[in-house]
Amino acid sequence: MNTSETHNQRMASMTFASVYPHYVTKVVRKGKTVEELHRVITWLTGFDDAKIQELIEAKVTFETFFAEANLHPNASLITGMICGYRIEEIENPLTQKVRYLDKLVDELANGRKMEKILRGQ
Repeated sequence: MNTSETHNQRMASMTFASVYPHYVTKVVRKGKTVEELHRVITWLTGFDDAKIQELIEAKVTFETFFAEANLHPNASLITGMICGYRIEEIENPLTQKVRYLDKLVDELANGRKMEKILRGQ
């Protein structure tokens, strides 16, 4: 799926710190923990808790966030719809990675089992 260049630029310039509190609110409201959220983020990016906090404090953009990440080899197994887009059809690599993270957070909030969220590790 083709996203507009404006959309892709907006995704690249958005800061992880601006979205992170929304992730926390979403999962906690559904009875999950920040630790579970961090486990999901760590699986996708390779970042430990200290690195996640460092990136939040530095107010890095998603472009920088994913440039520093070591994306999990099974990330391409994250499929389905998120925000009106079919993840596997998103052509812009950065936008796709941001949507991977959004999808994992949604799955956690919706009560999907951790082993399924982490795509069998």
